[in-house]
Amino acid sequence: MKTQRHAAILKIVRSGRVASQEQLRELLKGEGFAVTQATLSRDIRDLGLAKVAAPDGGSHYAPPLESGSGIRPHLEQLLPAMLVSMDGVGPLLVVKTPAGGAQALGLAIDGAGWEEIIGTIAGDDAVLVINRSERARRAVQTRLKELAGLPD
Repeated sequence: MKTQRHAAILKIVRSGRVASQEQLRELLKGEGFAVTQATLSRDIRDLGLAKVAAPDGGSHYAPPLESGSGIRPHLEQLLPAMLVSMDGVGPLLVVKTPAGGAQALGLAIDGAGWEEIIGTIAGDDAVLVINRSERARRAVQTRLKELAGLPD
């Protein structure tokens, strides 16, 4: 179902200008896909759609370029090699990486689309993961450890 929905989204944005998520949601509904705003946001992120400026001053969604430059590594592939340590307080989690590894890991964490995570800020060797709550941070921390193959 997700694959068909992604194909429908790409078809829609390639065939015309779609200015908003709500417009895209309505067009998807016409294609037989009823989705929530959260699901559509994840789909947009997963597909690498970007909002681009239109000549008339508005903006619309554009599909990713067909080149391989937009390929993001998966979190499961990066974590075993990139996770050095983690520590958190409240909803904030700091994930340490080897020098130069934080950007890639931050992109992979963002790309995972976990509901508990609001966003990330990556430096050179550390990623700040901002979670929705302290409980969410603990869940993210546990899941990252599991994916990295680290003991509790």
